[in-house]
Amino acid sequence: MKTANDKTGDTASASEQIDARIAELTGWRGAALAKVRAIIRQADPEVVETWKWRGVPVWEHAGIVCTGETYKSAVKLTFAKGASLPDPAGLFNSSLDGNTRRAIDIHEGAVIDEAALTALIRAAVALNTAGKKSKKA
Repeated sequence: MKTANDKTGDTASASEQIDARIAELTGWRGAALAKVRAIIRQADPEVVETWKWRGVPVWEHAGIVCTGETYKSAVKLTFAKGASLPDPAGLFNSSLDGNTRRAIDIHEGAVIDEAALTALIRAAVALNTAGKKSKKA
């Protein structure tokens, strides 16, 4: 897994910033963000962690795979091209009206379907890499 940082100077790496965010989120939100991060990293060992938009963890592989926003009542995984992804398990439960993005809101007490999330991440990576290959042709 690689890391990237869109800041310059001696600031913490993106992975370190994500570590810090997880640590500062006490309770279920930190645990949920840590869990989805582990699933993302396991699903795609080549994923690049970045830190964008003043504090949003982003996972990229040939483009944005998903972001991990944290709110008071939810940890939101937003898939940049989610509307184009198969979701047979019905994980997407937010941002359903748009033409491009789809999101998964994880609430306190929710059980994460690791197999379905892994499949979704891999599908997002496949879509990103297919798009990059077709542009080169």
